[in-house]
Amino acid sequence: MRSARDVVSLFNMIFAGSEASLTRASPGRASAGRKSVGCAVLLVLSLSLAGCSKPRPVEFRLNTEGRDPASISPAQREAIVSMLTDLFGTPDEPRVPPGVHLDVELLRRAAGPTGRDFSGVERGLYRKHCAVCHGISGDGAGPIAAMLNPYPRDFRYGIFKYTSTVLGAKPTRQDLERTIRRGIPGTGMPSFAPLPDEDIQALIEYVKYLSIRGETELYLLRLVVDENELLPLNKESVIDEAVLPVAEAWEMPEKDPEHWVVKPQRPHLDEAQLKAAIERGRLIYQEPRSQCVKCHGPEGRGDGEQTDLYDDWNKPKKGVTDEQTRELSRWFSLPLQQLKPRNFQEGIFHGGGRPEDIYLRIYVGIKGTPMPAMGPAPGQPGILTPEEIWDLTFYVLSLARKTDPKK
Repeated sequence: MRSARDVVSLFNMIFAGSEASLTRASPGRASAGRKSVGCAVLLVLSLSLAGCSKPRPVEFRLNTEGRDPASISPAQREAIVSMLTDLFGTPDEPRVPPGVHLDVELLRRAAGPTGRDFSGVERGLYRKHCAVCHGISGDGAGPIAAMLNPYPRDFRYGIFKYTSTVLGAKPTRQDLERTIRRGIPGTGMPSFAPLPDEDIQALIEYVKYLSIRGETELYLLRLVVDENELLPLNKESVIDEAVLPVAEAWEMPEKDPEHWVVKPQRPHLDEAQLKAAIERGRLIYQEPRSQCVKCHGPEGRGDGEQTDLYDDWNKPKKGVTDEQTRELSRWFSLPLQQLKPRNFQEGIFHGGGRPEDIYLRIYVGIKGTPMPAMGPAPGQPGILTPEEIWDLTFYVLSLARKTDPKK
């Protein structure tokens, strides 16, 4: 990058050298030459001065999914963005709102541009490993997101598919760590197991940060745009009514795991007992109360009669008619994407293929999707008992083994 002094020196060199040449030329050629020199100097100046300007700072993109951006007035946009910046900072300089228990040092390791600080610690981990898919804002609409099926997770809604927590609860830290370390088989989400533990912990913290910020942003959009709240906004009210309830929801599973977290206890079965469990599971699979056949088909090939399936991130994009769907697409970053029920016989399970993983998918469901929770939850008896869920788990795994004669 050239300094202003370098640009001036360059200008003087070009102009002086050109003038010396032009004084030896005929008047007509000299006049035309001076015009050419002037254009050349202006070009050099513009290119050089462009190098002196600072790059535009990276910003969070306002969540306008599902709404016309023009419906947000400049004053409303400014109020929302200013409040979010005041509370959460920027992608380069994150902040933690009062009362929110996030580790600032971990956030700083994950945030900002990639590189190392003066002590050699790597920074910008989120931008290095995650943003290409999940986007700077955590909106799941990074540069390559449209090429992936399923789309990357949009962290801003606070919904995560593969958890050990009951319906309605946030994931545990261990849930997020498991996804980052293992990846999600059969999707674009790779395993980051080779990363140092400190890096993984920083990424977990940053995902939680983006999620809390995202849900606060949704609250502000409803308050300011949909309910036309009078401006300016009251910071303390926003903290009390939006930020702290979301942050506390993240803390509940960690504070009271007995109430919110399901811990699979796999039964130890001999060969005869396992065979009996698989048969019981087959019968449960066929029963109307389990609704397995409806989506996954009678033999678990993912060919059930229920085909018009969408997750919570795509459902708002689906209109009543095709024309309405095309109209709605204008207000979303990514096209409508349909869900396909899992083909168990392929043996690929997004949430993991261990018996404990399958058990959890049946027990707590897959959040944000049509896959329901079958197990008991606080205040709810559940469709299946834990024992029945184990039987169904062993049956599903037996279907997966059909494709491998060695299993």
